[in-house]
Order: sequence, then C-alpha cells, then structure tokens
Amino acid sequence: MPHNFKRFPELTNSQMALYYFDSPHKQIFESFKARVVDVHDGDTIKVSWQERDFDFPIRFANIAAPELNENGGLASQKWLSKEILGEEVQIIINPNNRVGKWGRLIGEIIHGGISINMQSVDAGYSVKWKDRGQIKWY
Repeated sequence: MPHNFKRFPELTNSQMALYYFDSPHKQIFESFKARVVDVHDGDTIKVSWQERDFDFPIRFANIAAPELNENGGLASQKWLSKEILGEEVQIIINPNNRVGKWGRLIGEIIHGGISINMQSVDAGYSVKWKDRGQIKWY
C-alpha cells in the first residue's frame, strides 16, 4: 500500500527505507526558518517554507498544551497567535525524534532568540511533556 503523502507529508525514520524515494517533496532532517501561517492550537502551528509548495504542520517538541475544547485551550491558542502568527521562526529539528504519530514534524520553535516552547510553559499556557499526565485541562 502506498504512503499517503497528502495526509502525512513527513516520513518517520522507520518509513524512510520504504518510501523515501517515493516522496514528492524534500524530507526534513535539519533545522530551518519558515513563516507561521496558522496557529491550530497551543502546541501545533502551520508554516510556509520556500522549499515546499504547500503549508505543513509543526508539533511543538517537549510540551503539551490543552486542546481547543479543553480548559485553557482557546487562551493557549490566542497567546501563541499573538506571539508568532505571521512571523518568521526558526524550527529546530532533532533528527532522532522528528516526526510524531500523526505524521507531523516535531520541532522547537525559536523567535527573537527565545524558545517559544519554553516561553509557553513559563507563561502557563502549556506544560512540559513529561508532566502532561499530571494536568487535567477539562
């Protein structure tokens, strides 16, 4: 069965051997700069990058934010939008943990020399990934 690149543009490291040469676009292994074109929620954005002819999602590394329908979800999204929507950001990629289970690229987002991931935790709009089970957003 062929890989669905429209739904899951990024290949996991284990999928690379099977589908790398079938990929219609460059797979990302290194950090890059892109413009934030949408803020889905408090830990997922969509970016536009000159190396691709489509916008694609980035899941923030090492943090968890509430879903939009959970307590604090809309506030987290609104804060993140105010911080980086329309801005150019640097996305730091860990080649050993670059794609999540939903096929999204995972990265640390840097804007103005500051980690937006950790700024979100410090501002109370998300928690560190390791602490996510201790929080009840609903």
